[in-house]
Amino acid sequence: MNTLQIITSATIGIALATSAMAVDFTDTAPVVSSTPNYRQVSVPRQECWVEDVAVSAPPQARSNTGAIIGGVTGGIVGNQVGGGRGRDAATVAGAIVGTLVGERLDNPQQPPQYATQQAQRCRTVSDVKQELSGYNVTYRYGGKDVTVRLPYNPGATVKVSVGVM
Repeated sequence: MNTLQIITSATIGIALATSAMAVDFTDTAPVVSSTPNYRQVSVPRQECWVEDVAVSAPPQARSNTGAIIGGVTGGIVGNQVGGGRGRDAATVAGAIVGTLVGERLDNPQQPPQYATQQAQRCRTVSDVKQELSGYNVTYRYGGKDVTVRLPYNPGATVKVSVGVM
């Protein structure tokens, strides 16, 4: 046999085998029951809200005026004390102490300051919903009840494929 004859014979054989397994006819059968099936599906969503949060306030600007006035005043007062080299040391010491006292009086130590501002917060939550996944259908054919799962509700009757095996 040549190649063409082999291919032709194989094609005819496949066609005959396929037609032997083909459905001979369709019929209808009454539906005894049809029950919907549901499955649970998780549906994520964003849940957001606004809340007050504490933030540190910027520090207040510090002034140098008190330190300058205190330093000058302390230097003048120190200069009035002692004599000779002691007077110079008293002037420097008075200026230093006056600067420190004036700075503290002008810029008192304050605890950290906080302010509130609104901030949006979000989180993902999952809702569960029921989704129709098909129907369990029981039909009666040839005196027997048969249950199948269908993606649709067939109604009062269902088409049945009848074939020879």
